[in-house]
Amino acid sequence: MMAGHGDDPHAVGGLARHIPVLLAEVLDALEPKSGETIVDGTFGAGGYTSAILDRGASVVAIDRDPDAIAAGRALERQAGGRLRLVQAPFSTLDEHVEGADGVVLDIGVSSMQLDQAERGFSFRADGPLDMRMAQAGLSAADVVNTFKAGDLARIFGFLGEERHAGRIARMIESRREKRPFERTLDLADAIETHIGRGPKDKIHPATRVFQALRIFVNDELGELAGALLAAERVLKPGGRLAVVTFHSLEDRIVKRFIADRSEAASGSRHMPDAPARVATFRKAGGGVTPGEAEIAANPRARSARLRAAMRTEAPARAGDYSIFGLPKLPAVERPGER
Repeated sequence: MMAGHGDDPHAVGGLARHIPVLLAEVLDALEPKSGETIVDGTFGAGGYTSAILDRGASVVAIDRDPDAIAAGRALERQAGGRLRLVQAPFSTLDEHVEGADGVVLDIGVSSMQLDQAERGFSFRADGPLDMRMAQAGLSAADVVNTFKAGDLARIFGFLGEERHAGRIARMIESRREKRPFERTLDLADAIETHIGRGPKDKIHPATRVFQALRIFVNDELGELAGALLAAERVLKPGGRLAVVTFHSLEDRIVKRFIADRSEAASGSRHMPDAPARVATFRKAGGGVTPGEAEIAANPRARSARLRAAMRTEAPARAGDYSIFGLPKLPAVERPGER
């Protein structure tokens, strides 16, 4: 499963670890059956994949985290040839299968990653300031210790919706001159000391900064946009797309994509030579959220939202990232994954 981005994802653990979010609703949206191929773009702990295999479908499961792929090998062997694991970013999913009857994406950081202090995603326990899902490339420590205060403020403000983004960025720039940030608790404690924490505050003062760093380090919004375009290219006519998000920025991207692709429009009367635009998806209902029983059983599900759509027979449109409204953030080379 994927953990939520809710008020304090660092404060929850234990039994929530292996519970796939909105599982029944995802299966209803995908309708997997024998003879079909479903792409699980975010394999994680294999919750969705296992359930899809139980319905008789074959699965191509993708994850950029080598630990997730290694942990899934036993399931791959048990699946009798119906499961293929691929270590890659999910934005490249169309490079690993020729055609799919369904694509499921569960966006965010997995519970396995949050619960491993050595991965540096959480300040619940001390660990290196890392946060790299692929365990390669730019780390959170690199960002914190080298980016200009203005760039840090944009990252914290856009991706973390942190109202003290400027103050925290300037504090980081000043403190790192004396000693670089290398550990999760060092950064979290410095933020708490600088910002303070009121008795009524529900979350740790560093929560949104950690969220923003993780999203930026892993280019999660860009990956999501790329994965949606890849799903459009790989899905067969009638193929189903199901996307579970945990954050308003992610949900906005998915909602915009489905709305854009579900609307057919003709060329402007002022430009008569412009080709007509045909719908490549049909929207399948609105956003679905977990019920009270699921939230009680799995608190990390509380901010989850599922959106689904069905592929039409129209050819995929040319990739256009402008529809997603991605924030303008510092450009970074991200070698080693593609």
